[in-house]
Amino acid sequence: MTTATQRRLFLAAVILGVALVLGANAHLVIAALQSQPDCVARPGAAMPARPAC
Repeated sequence: MTTATQRRLFLAAVILGVALVLGANAHLVIAALQSQPDCVARPGAAMPARPAC
């Protein structure tokens, strides 16, 4: 394997790794924002975690 080929493979692996980390973080942020319960007290339901959301 030539040095240029090794360099290209290394850069591709780094770019793929960074993209994977960014994608995972974006997924976690989206999941956290979508999973917040409503901050409204409903009859017969438990009180929200924070009364003043």
